[in-house]
Amino acid sequence: MKNLNILRCGLRRWGDVMEDHLCASLSDDPERTSEAQIRTTVSTMRNYLVLGQRISRAFTTSSRAQMQNRVPEKQKIFQADNDLPVHLKGGSGDLILYRITMGITIAGSLLAFGNIVMASLPHKK
Repeated sequence: MKNLNILRCGLRRWGDVMEDHLCASLSDDPERTSEAQIRTTVSTMRNYLVLGQRISRAFTTSSRAQMQNRVPEKQKIFQADNDLPVHLKGGSGDLILYRITMGITIAGSLLAFGNIVMASLPHKK
């Protein structure tokens, strides 16, 4: 019985989520809970913890494939004296993005101005 109490105390230290899982998986009467049930639950909880560690490591470690340093190429492109503004020196993708952004800005400004004009005119009754 002493081993069961030690296991229960150890499980409580893992946090509320693990304790809720323990309460849901074990019977209501602590005296009827077998040591095998507690060991199975502990094993399951350890698996959850290991899975969480593996997932977090997958996102936090450095990439295995080395990327090529392209900073000098970009510096040459952006420092070239070709009479283009810096926001258009990236190529055709920058030009398309710039024109879409300007189109949305102009359309929004026209709609806002139209709403102000409509709100300022007296309503017909």
